[in-house]
Amino acid sequence: MDRILVLPGDGVGPEVTREAQRVLEAAAARHGRKLAFEEELIGGASLDARETPLADAVLEKARASRGVLLGAVGGPRWDAAPVDRRPEKGLLRIRKELGLFANLRPARVFPALAEASSLRPEVLRGTDLLVVRELTGGLYFGEPRGRALVGGRREARNTLVYDEVEIARVAHVAFQAARQRRRHLTHVHKANVLETSQLWVEVVGEVAREYPDVTLRHQLVDSCAMLLLREPSRFDVLLMENLFGDILSDEAAMITGSLGMLPSASLGEGGLGLYEPVHGSAPDIAGQDVANPLAAILSAAMLLDHSLGEPEAAQDVQRAVEAVLDAGHRTRDLLVPGGPGEAVGCRAMGDLVLARLGAGA
Repeated sequence: MDRILVLPGDGVGPEVTREAQRVLEAAAARHGRKLAFEEELIGGASLDARETPLADAVLEKARASRGVLLGAVGGPRWDAAPVDRRPEKGLLRIRKELGLFANLRPARVFPALAEASSLRPEVLRGTDLLVVRELTGGLYFGEPRGRALVGGRREARNTLVYDEVEIARVAHVAFQAARQRRRHLTHVHKANVLETSQLWVEVVGEVAREYPDVTLRHQLVDSCAMLLLREPSRFDVLLMENLFGDILSDEAAMITGSLGMLPSASLGEGGLGLYEPVHGSAPDIAGQDVANPLAAILSAAMLLDHSLGEPEAAQDVQRAVEAVLDAGHRTRDLLVPGGPGEAVGCRAMGDLVLARLGAGA
């Protein structure tokens, strides 16, 4: 029996993780795997109940699990809280404490959703990329940081720092992923002005010698942002530091038509991983049964692949999602005015994926 910790979190998190858990359990069962689920608190829900965004006991439960399925954290009700008492601190802490240094965010254009993107279908055709983002270093964790009053003026600072070990280990993840795909890796940087990026260029180049079968290209982050919109299909695997990855992976998500379609996996050493949709908590639509659960469901597929070692089960889920979209079913965020598609709610979309999964789609 494999233990899975579920952290629904805030906003639409409970709604989308409910559907992802249903699909995850069904897909695992089809391949002879039994899962034991336990639900816990993180983010704003944990702050309200326990006055901390992540309790130590929850962290220990995560360490004892095969995988962690997370919904979303945050919302405007906590925006005025001190930085150390915001929901996002729980997410940053669990990533750091579990050593989840590599974040994988695939962005694939489903043919049925080509019209949902703001880009022309001919530009999107063939887009299937993977962003590999370093997750536990950089500006989000560097010291010193904070705010102060200096000379009568408010001042704030964050520190961008990386060492060669942090860079090399995530580079290996990216090169290994490229080997399983089209064998092209683009390293995204700002080495023309940042010393940290210069170190990234050096270390990534050194790691590349171990992967002679993978073609490496270095790309400035500003030009990469432009090329993602002009020619997204040119990219296979993109490797980047934490801040760049946070921003560009969201850009890649919108290429696919909606943030509601982008899953992610945060991985470290060993099989434990944290799996979550990229879309955030969307508190304005929470509880209305209109959220798109497909990113959470596709995150569950990544859990099957990376933490449970069931790639065929993961492919079953991906095929079921594609079949549902091909049949014209859409949540509200995927509808195009005047375009094809039938509007369904969050629960109904989960039911449709489960039905396709049961039919062996």
